[in-house]
Amino acid sequence: MNSILGAESGPEQGSRFGAPWTQVSLVAQTGSTNADLAAAARGGAESGTVLVATHQTAGRGRLDRSWTAPPGTSLAISVLLRPPVEMPLERWLWLPLVAGLAVVDSLNQLYQLPVELKWPNDVLIKEQKLCGILAERIVAGGDPAVVIGMGLNTRLNADQLPVPTATSLALCGAEVADVELVEALLTALGSWYSRWLGGEDLSAVLTQRCATIGHRVRLEIAGSEPVTGEAIGIDPDGRLVVRTEQGVQAFAAADVVHLR
Repeated sequence: MNSILGAESGPEQGSRFGAPWTQVSLVAQTGSTNADLAAAARGGAESGTVLVATHQTAGRGRLDRSWTAPPGTSLAISVLLRPPVEMPLERWLWLPLVAGLAVVDSLNQLYQLPVELKWPNDVLIKEQKLCGILAERIVAGGDPAVVIGMGLNTRLNADQLPVPTATSLALCGAEVADVELVEALLTALGSWYSRWLGGEDLSAVLTQRCATIGHRVRLEIAGSEPVTGEAIGIDPDGRLVVRTEQGVQAFAAADVVHLR
């Protein structure tokens, strides 16, 4: 395992990347950065541990969907955090949303691209998926932890896209430097995580940044019939608020389809 700087001496100390990061490591290839950090969390790894890979062979998305890309065309960035034990469990719903805000901020800063969030776990450019986010709560290995994984399409060309609704930074005209991108993303995520830890209500800023708001949507919920309506906001618990035929409802988890 090399440091993010590519040195042979081991992981980089996280101070370079700011709070709360304690250790940032890069591997050329792994099965899944989320799985690796989840195992590390169960083994007692400290909060602030970060693992980055330029190629995953067994990446997974929501609902255990497979996620793969050719070597060197994407970045998998997973972070391990241990929020205070007194943090209410319902607040944890915000963590993948906070990661989405960080991805949007870092990409806007570096490339000035029209990046938007799709609730709850995608980052889009012009309705095409650029990044997926997956969070997993870990309850073994000390204080409860969360592993948040971000899979960014960096250099995929049109022939390499997994689905027609995907895109990459390269296809949007960006020239990507991996270290610069990781540093910007971790800096932004550290800032948003600090605001979350402080108890700030982020619903207004997320509502403003979220492309889902104002869309007619179909919510596909495991074990239930799909729900259709107009997304009208994000509530203080991070839930998507939808005006349906049955009235206004809030949803904590669903696959969301933007309808025309």
